[in-house]
Amino acid sequence: MQAFHDFVYLASQSPRRRQLLDQLGVRHELLLPAPDEDAEALEAEVRGELPADYVQRVTRNKLVAARERLRTRGLPAAPVLCSDTTVALGRRILGKPVDAAHALATLQALSGRNHRVLTAVGVHDGRRSRFALSLSSVRFAEIPPEVLSRYVASGEPFGKAGAYAIQSSLAGWIARIAGSYSGIMGLPLYETTQLLRQARVRF
Repeated sequence: MQAFHDFVYLASQSPRRRQLLDQLGVRHELLLPAPDEDAEALEAEVRGELPADYVQRVTRNKLVAARERLRTRGLPAAPVLCSDTTVALGRRILGKPVDAAHALATLQALSGRNHRVLTAVGVHDGRRSRFALSLSSVRFAEIPPEVLSRYVASGEPFGKAGAYAIQSSLAGWIARIAGSYSGIMGLPLYETTQLLRQARVRF
């Protein structure tokens, strides 16, 4: 029988994912890209790809890269966890904004409308990889232009899919959520718990 694991490697730079693993009580070590790795290239979009296909493909690619990172660094064996989150308006993927104008345009598109937040999770336990997908729906009320301008000026949208974080001040304009709050943050705790239990992680 496969032994239990006391910790996992988290292949993510997101402080929110670290916070959520802490919430579960899962010990974790960061397994981050080396300076010469082009981690952003893993998130490149493929023309015509649906949001669910995109987020699952990116997560698979991240997990493959992280496993190779673990192997080449000669680190102690432990499960590896990866995740990716994207925001979708219909079939349109709303990625991380490249500048203030892009962030503002993204938020204007979300204002007063429903959108989906998709987060895929992958765990490799040394023998096999397992994946799960969390799908949530979020509705923003109409957000005044001055609120959006202040939010963009705060720098909060950058580095975040859809140009916002649900745990930020913009949450005051979210009228309704259906799905997983933690999934919208970036790591769905239910799906993650199931994957880690299957990988025999002790927590």
